[in-house]
Amino acid sequence: MFIDHAIITVKAGDGGNGRCSFRREKYIPKGGPDGGNGGKGGDVVLMGDPNVNTLLDFRHRHEWKAKNAEGGTGKNCTGADSEDVVLSMPPGTLVIDDETGDLIVDLALHQRFVVARGGRGGLGNDAFKGPTNQTPYETTPGEPGELKRIRLELKLIADVGLVGKPNAGKSTLLSVLTRATPKIADYPFTTLEPQLGIAELDAERRLVIADIPGLIEGASQGVGLGHDFLRHIERTRVIVHVVEIEPADGSDPIENYHVIRRELAGYSAELAEKPEIIAVNKVDLLGDDNDAKVGVDIFRKSLKLGRKDPIFAVSGAARTGLKPMLEACFDAVAEKTGAKPARAG
Repeated sequence: MFIDHAIITVKAGDGGNGRCSFRREKYIPKGGPDGGNGGKGGDVVLMGDPNVNTLLDFRHRHEWKAKNAEGGTGKNCTGADSEDVVLSMPPGTLVIDDETGDLIVDLALHQRFVVARGGRGGLGNDAFKGPTNQTPYETTPGEPGELKRIRLELKLIADVGLVGKPNAGKSTLLSVLTRATPKIADYPFTTLEPQLGIAELDAERRLVIADIPGLIEGASQGVGLGHDFLRHIERTRVIVHVVEIEPADGSDPIENYHVIRRELAGYSAELAEKPEIIAVNKVDLLGDDNDAKVGVDIFRKSLKLGRKDPIFAVSGAARTGLKPMLEACFDAVAEKTGAKPARAG
């Protein structure tokens, strides 16, 4: 199950109390103070773990606490510190203060971040001794550990995001481009959970592709699961806009394209400006290759695209036109990241 948001409470451990104690030993009638300091409370630490890809562990358990530290003891012994609690989360998790709405951290791969600090230990009476106070009885309690209510939101990190209306064929494309196994059916429905897969162009080049659940009109205003879907696209470097050439519902493919573009722009200008590659899907329904070419040319002219604007005739079911599209995706990602495409051989 893919879980991409949760609200939890984290509580760091309290510091141990300082000890009031005096030295009591045979033949030493006037032993001085020897109360030790308290230990430090455990932190709550978040870690970006590459082996974790969901927030499922935090959906059903809402409270995470570190243990309190031990208090100081006699003979100037400091109390034991308590262990940290480490919470493994997927890289790309946004940690937000649920009360203020402020972003605390955008958790990166292998990053360790202390989200709640344990309290410092209190001082024992030995810390208060001096020339004018040789028998102090003062101590201080341990400090309380931090308590926070945080909201976790996961945004997928992928090179390429497949977007389009429900039943545009994104899941089929993902299944043939990668080894991912999303749910596929021949009736109109939308995937409810983002799916990730890795496409290998050759021995040295690969792309992480995300099938973003189908968008509907009004998604940018939160209609349906719009915001849940759109926030995942923000982390992709390149968008592959999948358009069904002959929609099963009889709708206009050109208008379907514009609907998705409006939703992207309505959600954020940055999202709308991401590099886009258009994949005109299910061209096998048109007949031969010449019919597919004509259909794509009509699509290009309707959208007023230039000859160099990336648009590809593909078919996930027939597995045609996929290699050129992947090559274009790889080059676009390389240009976006500033890396030179690695070519095998």
